[in-house]
Amino acid sequence: MSTPSRLSLTQAPPISVPLRFFFTAPFFGILAALVQINAGPDAVSQWTPTTLAITHLLTLGYISMVMIGAMSQILPVVAGSPLPRPLLVSSVVHTLLTLGVLALASGLLFGRGEAVLIAMFLLGAGLTVFIGAAAYSLILANADNATVSGMRVAIVALAITVVFGLRVAAEHVLHLDLPIAKSWTHAHLTWGFIGWVGILVISVAYEVVPMFQMTPKYPQWMQRWMTKMILVGLLFWTSVYLLAIIDSTIWNILTLLLSFYLAIGLSVFAGVTLYLQSQRQRRIADLTLKFWRLAMVSLLLCTSLWVVGQFWPSLGNWRNIGYLNGMLFIFGFAVSVIIGMLYKIIPFLVWLHLQRQNTRRIKLPNMKEIIPEQRIRWHFVLHLMLLPLLAGVAIKPVWFVYPAATLFGISSLLLLFNIFTALRIYQGYYTSM
Repeated sequence: MSTPSRLSLTQAPPISVPLRFFFTAPFFGILAALVQINAGPDAVSQWTPTTLAITHLLTLGYISMVMIGAMSQILPVVAGSPLPRPLLVSSVVHTLLTLGVLALASGLLFGRGEAVLIAMFLLGAGLTVFIGAAAYSLILANADNATVSGMRVAIVALAITVVFGLRVAAEHVLHLDLPIAKSWTHAHLTWGFIGWVGILVISVAYEVVPMFQMTPKYPQWMQRWMTKMILVGLLFWTSVYLLAIIDSTIWNILTLLLSFYLAIGLSVFAGVTLYLQSQRQRRIADLTLKFWRLAMVSLLLCTSLWVVGQFWPSLGNWRNIGYLNGMLFIFGFAVSVIIGMLYKIIPFLVWLHLQRQNTRRIKLPNMKEIIPEQRIRWHFVLHLMLLPLLAGVAIKPVWFVYPAATLFGISSLLLLFNIFTALRIYQGYYTSM
């Protein structure tokens, strides 16, 4: 397998560093599905404790778990600067994040303020350790490409997301009813979705889309400015949004214009990615490419739905519009990218580390044998079926919530099984060397 010369594969961390995060994520997907099945259609709302618990199981336990593991692997390979003490840092972050998500979800579900307080400490500490270690690595990075630059922006966005999240959690624990409490919650969600998830996906795409999908490179202007422009937009949006304490027309117009700006930025990224994928040099079918295409189409649908809602009051005021947009972003965009990435990264990591340790020169499995394509195809079909069911949940919860939650639970179980079998292959060959 050929890789670009700028990748520092010799600096890759031990395989256990990223894989502990990758292996844990599907468990939180299964748990989120079980919570939704238990709650039923009554939980399909934007602000119920059950919906907030499920959202954090997905965003922290599933999405961020994988993203932190991916950054732990990408930093030494792409930036040439590994995390300091990677085994220790990954162990601490993984433990605190896992326990923190469980504490937060249980606190929200059962109305236990002390559990939320414990979660604030665990999540605050774990994410602070990761942010500090990643920032240190990025400061010392040898490379200065678009991916490294974008990851710096993503770490800033994650830090702001954490600060806003701790503030919202403190309001919950202390039972405060402040004038702009919901504004802080919206700011937390916006920075988490667009800042942390969106910017990191964009940054990683600059590297992995051309490399793994054999596409042309992203335009230079986009690589240089996109993530910075989104960060600036988020900073201005937050300043305007949180200052709009009174009902002022000028503040509302500014907030709307800045929201359009952010939606356009995400749409441009999705559109350019789809165009590059249509120009790919290698025409052989690639199942992971389908996950990425589904992600970009979902992102375009998400931003388009929001824009249309601003001009069509009956849609914009629909009580489940926020839920539908959230499902499109979380499942359609973020989870699709994550699954597509994992089915590329995990076989490659298993192959790479076995190749390094193969001193006896025994025959090793190729990447398509580590996770068979047929199982990836099954997963794609399941995931593709899930998205219309989730849209149905927003329209008629009582009909669709149980099938959608069950299907996502099965999808997460299949991902867990595929990761587990890849690990078994690694361990089997490793012990025979």
